[in-house]
Amino acid sequence: MNQRERMIIVSILVAIAVMMGVDVVTDSSQGVAAWHVLAEGAVAVAALVGVFFILRGSIELKHQLAQERKDFSEFKIEAEKWRAESRKYLEGLSKAIDQQLSKWQLTAAEKEVAFLLLKGLSLKEIAEIRQTSDKTARVQSMAIYSKSGLAGRSELSAFFLEDLLVPQQAQENS
Repeated sequence: MNQRERMIIVSILVAIAVMMGVDVVTDSSQGVAAWHVLAEGAVAVAALVGVFFILRGSIELKHQLAQERKDFSEFKIEAEKWRAESRKYLEGLSKAIDQQLSKWQLTAAEKEVAFLLLKGLSLKEIAEIRQTSDKTARVQSMAIYSKSGLAGRSELSAFFLEDLLVPQQAQENS
């Protein structure tokens, strides 16, 4: 139920409570039976209780939303802080990978393909990014594997990334 629907229901319930209240006052001044006045009074009270619960729910919902916005804002700040702190390490890793690719005597184009392979792109995606044919991307990747002495993409990734990811057991023991 959205805010507009809640306000419509609250308005209807307030109108019912007011009309019933006026009717109770009128009936009691005209000497209507007590059970009838009590029944109408109970309806008016029930309508007001409904208003109370709907408004209370709306207020709680607003507080929850405000808390979630605050939590999300804190999460965004934390994520940005992590990115800023890790940037220097990522730049260092990138430089170290570039140095190793140079040791393998890869051409500039092969280095670019190697970085894209490490990012997990397919040969087709690499060809599209570099505006070359699929065959060119395939030939360059084969040259990378040949010059590095590695068997394929998984060994290339493992060569650079294997030591970065600490096994779960090692993390628990530290």
